[in-house]
Amino acid sequence: MAGHHNHVDPNAGDARVFWAVVVNLGLTVAQIIGGILSGSLAMIADAIHNLSDALSLVIAFLARKIARRPADSTMTFGYGRAEVVAALINYTTLIVIGLYLIYEAVMRFIEPEGVDGWLVVIIAGIALIVDAATALLTYSLSKESVNIRAAFVHNVADALGSIAVIVAGTLIILYDWRWIDPLVTLLIAGYILWMSFSEIGDVIRILMLGSPVDLKTEKVLDAMQRMDGVTGVHHFHLWQMQEHDNAVQAHLVVAAGRWNDADAIKAEVKCVLKDEFSIAHSTLELECSAHACIDPEQIGDERQPLPGSDQGHDHDHGAGEEHEHQDKH
Repeated sequence: MAGHHNHVDPNAGDARVFWAVVVNLGLTVAQIIGGILSGSLAMIADAIHNLSDALSLVIAFLARKIARRPADSTMTFGYGRAEVVAALINYTTLIVIGLYLIYEAVMRFIEPEGVDGWLVVIIAGIALIVDAATALLTYSLSKESVNIRAAFVHNVADALGSIAVIVAGTLIILYDWRWIDPLVTLLIAGYILWMSFSEIGDVIRILMLGSPVDLKTEKVLDAMQRMDGVTGVHHFHLWQMQEHDNAVQAHLVVAAGRWNDADAIKAEVKCVLKDEFSIAHSTLELECSAHACIDPEQIGDERQPLPGSDQGHDHDHGAGEEHEHQDKH
């Protein structure tokens, strides 16, 4: 999900999302009315799906606004993850809708219902135009935001669903194949679930503080450990603060006799992290080799001891840190 992007002006992006919400709400109303008039439960189900699109765009719109708020005393990292949370809500909603559509399709196989094929085709045709317009409004934004991409996937699924409904309505008109309606519904639901499960993993990865999917933790560690003046790296953490904002936190062990160069060594490591791995945010704690942490975990922090245990004393605030303060001050 990381990489280079042609960023869209935030205000222009907000306008696109706003109009996408308006047209989707209008379509939802038209589909519900059409579903009632045609007697098509499939059309009403599609209207429910389309309403979820409109709601997903509303969530996306609000998340974009919230994400641009500056950091404060409550949210010291800022509000950028609001978009990631919104994406999780949208993908979760899609999964629920996909499962619901499968249930509805199975029930229609058991009890087929009469459908006005012509009305279904006409309304599905209008829906296809609206879905395509909405997808075009959000396409460029979807490249730079996991939040907008979730809403975009909603609309792509809807557009494909509209095409399938048009085909089904045509076959009902020509051959009275009532079973085609639930069959198409199963195909749409399968596509929705496949797309949602393939995208939601990256969203959960960010919220779980996982390492960026396009960066190998071992490569970053190796690059840091090969730096001149560094003899070890531990308590290493690599994660995504936001979708396009990678971060590193680690302890650097400075080689014996090089403590006077500690600040320069740290600066060089930061430059490598930024230039080679696009990691602009790095927090590095320095330790001299004579007083470094004892048997530290290389990745992550040391495991906490059980209550009452004498093991696992915190070395982070021991002699190494005292030595650092003495040399620096």
